Amino acid sequence: MSLKLSFLQVLIFKRVNLIAFVMPLMFLVGCGGGGGGGDGASSKSINNPTPSSPVTIPTVAPIGGLTSEETALLLSQADDQLRSVTVKQVDDPLVQLGMRLFFSKSLGGTKEVACATCHHPAVGGGDALPLSVGVGAVNQDLVGLGRKTPSGLPKVPRNAQTVFNMALWDKGLFWDSRVESIGKEVGANGSKSGILTFESFPSADPNAIDNLTAAQALAPVVGVDEMKGDITTLGTTPIEIRRHLAERIGNYGTGVDDLTPNRWLPLFQAAYKLQKPASTLITPRSIAFAIGEYQRSMNFVNNPWREFLQSNGSVNKLSNDQLKGAVLFFQDADQGGAGCVACHNGPLLSDENHHVVGYPSIGPGPATDGGDDFGREDVTRDSQDRYAFRTASLLNIELTQPYGHAGAYATLEEVIDHYRNPAQAVDSFFDKGGLCHLQAFAGLANCSTLYPNNRSNTEKALQKLQTLRTVGVSVFKPIALSSAQSRQLLAFLRALTDPCLLDSACFGKWIPSASNAPDSNQLNAVDRNGKTL
Repeated sequence: MSLKLSFLQVLIFKRVNLIAFVMPLMFLVGCGGGGGGGDGASSKSINNPTPSSPVTIPTVAPIGGLTSEETALLLSQADDQLRSVTVKQVDDPLVQLGMRLFFSKSLGGTKEVACATCHHPAVGGGDALPLSVGVGAVNQDLVGLGRKTPSGLPKVPRNAQTVFNMALWDKGLFWDSRVESIGKEVGANGSKSGILTFESFPSADPNAIDNLTAAQALAPVVGVDEMKGDITTLGTTPIEIRRHLAERIGNYGTGVDDLTPNRWLPLFQAAYKLQKPASTLITPRSIAFAIGEYQRSMNFVNNPWREFLQSNGSVNKLSNDQLKGAVLFFQDADQGGAGCVACHNGPLLSDENHHVVGYPSIGPGPATDGGDDFGREDVTRDSQDRYAFRTASLLNIELTQPYGHAGAYATLEEVIDHYRNPAQAVDSFFDKGGLCHLQAFAGLANCSTLYPNNRSNTEKALQKLQTLRTVGVSVFKPIALSSAQSRQLLAFLRALTDPCLLDSACFGKWIPSASNAPDSNQLNAVDRNGKTL
């Protein structure tokens, strides 16, 4: 006797908690029907078992235009995705301090760049540029498209990822996880074990001791092309640079009278509830922790898809196309789906791991890679990790364009086309001009000759992907989606947007007012039309 349970039937069992039925059925499957395919010892251990009574597979009431099995597949995602996290509210004094620091150009070595320059809440928590422009911009206060260096050439080698939902990351931050939790404890944001950084790898960084988000805040201020600039008076080591910046904010030591006016100390005292002098209270750690708490507070997860899961489907604001797109998303490629869930799972819709997907590499690439971008290998120095990048979160994905480690794809349609046929999508991208056809680089002189190896480097990544597929290692399986299915998948991705981010009155709470700034270096950002963000 042999009984085979489909994947969806098992999901239905899970959903209605019919655990009592599962063990008997497992024994039936293990019998192997007395022929090949079963474990011989297991078969002999059950002598003429009494046939079980017929089991009625319970059905789930279909929702929208879905079948019962499709509905069950979607509802079964709740356990994986509904984990929440406790964060401080935006009006908390510590978050308010972090917000002012996040928008302060005083943390830039040359006082021209703030964290928010590349990670602005009004621009999806990023900067809408393929490759960020940190120091040396023509207009220091312009954020997003239109921000350029005098030459028009990009200096930062990778796309700026969104800072939304930072509290949900547990494994690592940045495209290559150069800030990484050692223990990777679920729900801890790296707070329960040591943290590796680009300065300490492979050992724990003694200066990164609070959580991943705070540890990440220590990094950009020492980046020459991001925030520090070419200034040499701050010191030569990361520790010296951060100490000098803390003294600048605190108006002590080497930073005395560097900022005029300087009203930072009362904000730190209120945030940390300590009446201590600046030299004790305003340190690299207290600055990074406050910035981290501000970033952690931007928890934008209340989207229509989450409402659907939380209500077990009883609250359904999803269109039929979005529901069908969700089925494609969570259905394995071998079963006719898109298989997105292989990498995009959990509360972030990211497994937080590193995969080779072959997105176009454009621009100069990291200085250490000779014009290429080796991804995770830059951290581990293991060639097995070459061209692997951390899976991006899909929460609010329609607002966090452009996409990929170098921001090569401007639209989600292009991203979906890449997963349908990576080689064809890459050829299309470079046949249109590669970097030169992107809006951010329109009119760039001699553009076609600037980065001659971009295409060949990307083809190396595609070759690596094909090799991994051939040996059965890649979880990025070939898929066959029709144009209609691609549109359904796109519709689902748009159901992952928190409505707060579509309402400036809502997300504006994470942008400081221009008045009452602690010093004269607050970033009051504008777009390319001069409109205040």
